[in-house]
Amino acid sequence: MHALSIPTWIIHVSSVIEWIAAIWFIWKYGEVTSNRAWWTLSVAMLPALVSAMCACTWHYFDNAKSLEWLVTLQAAMTVVGNCTLWAAAVWIWRSTKSAEMASELISTQPIKSK
Repeated sequence: MHALSIPTWIIHVSSVIEWIAAIWFIWKYGEVTSNRAWWTLSVAMLPALVSAMCACTWHYFDNAKSLEWLVTLQAAMTVVGNCTLWAAAVWIWRSTKSAEMASELISTQPIKSK
């Protein structure tokens, strides 16, 4: 645990806690708005959380040689997390586009009476 200074540990741990809170808040936002696309974003954030936990674990054990596989796992989870976050962002964008198109179709022309 001596690999990092106390201020650096505070940053690492608080970042993980903030990420967990963000996942929870985004999930709740999806519930409040009844838009499941936001749920995909919260699930897509999980690989990045695993990546952060790998880094914290490796540093906690003083960057032990026996745990170097955590560095590889962290890198892989970062790539996977970036891809899942991109896919979730596209999903949210498409869901807002389809909602906008639906509202335009409904309110484009008023019915004229004769």
